[in-house]
Amino acid sequence: MPEQTPRILVLIPAFNEHEHIARVISQSLVHLPVLVVDDGSADQTFEIAQESGAAALRQDPNQGKGAAMARGFEYALEHGFAAVITLDGDGQHDPQEIPNFVNEFNQNHSDLIIGERDFSKMPFIRMCSNTIGTWMFSRAMEQYIPDNQSGYRLISANLMQAMLSSKKHGFEFEVEMILRCVLEKQKLSWIRIKTIYADEHSHIQPLKHGWRFVKLTLNTRRVVRRFKKAQRVNQ
Repeated sequence: MPEQTPRILVLIPAFNEHEHIARVISQSLVHLPVLVVDDGSADQTFEIAQESGAAALRQDPNQGKGAAMARGFEYALEHGFAAVITLDGDGQHDPQEIPNFVNEFNQNHSDLIIGERDFSKMPFIRMCSNTIGTWMFSRAMEQYIPDNQSGYRLISANLMQAMLSSKKHGFEFEVEMILRCVLEKQKLSWIRIKTIYADEHSHIQPLKHGWRFVKLTLNTRRVVRRFKKAQRVNQ
């Protein structure tokens, strides 16, 4: 009997993305079913998502990208999906690359597959912040993490379940996902993706985001060191 193909869902957390969401959905539906979690948008994101053929959930008020992803994880687990592929609703991720994640998952059964971007193709400020962030987070993790901020990912059911206990609601949720994957000895892998910047707008406040990332990195370093110390004691 042939092995059954794992069911995979495209998950799009979205906040005020009415300009791009229909195109992202239509291009994604060519490959997989789509769920949009509208994070308290003030525009027509939710209605457009429904009209474009996606399943849609709405959380109101705005609770943060991490909370939207967790809501999507709950939906995916309840409906028996083996994994989700997350991409942003602003057009910075190319849905034509979805099969690359599916192929990597089918071949290597990774629990977390992250789309690695080329920082040199980013606007200067973003290139600098991502390069510094990569260096800081890699030191905290005590292993090289090429791109900790990329939102283009495949997450297995095992890792989704683990992340439901997270108390992070913002961008920290995605960073914590890497930490949990590594410390719980789940499989982490990377694939190269296109680096796209056009008229997309960012919801990130640079100074606030930067300070939160520094605190998160310091906490990550403490957690990793405690975990490795406990391992040595138990050996």
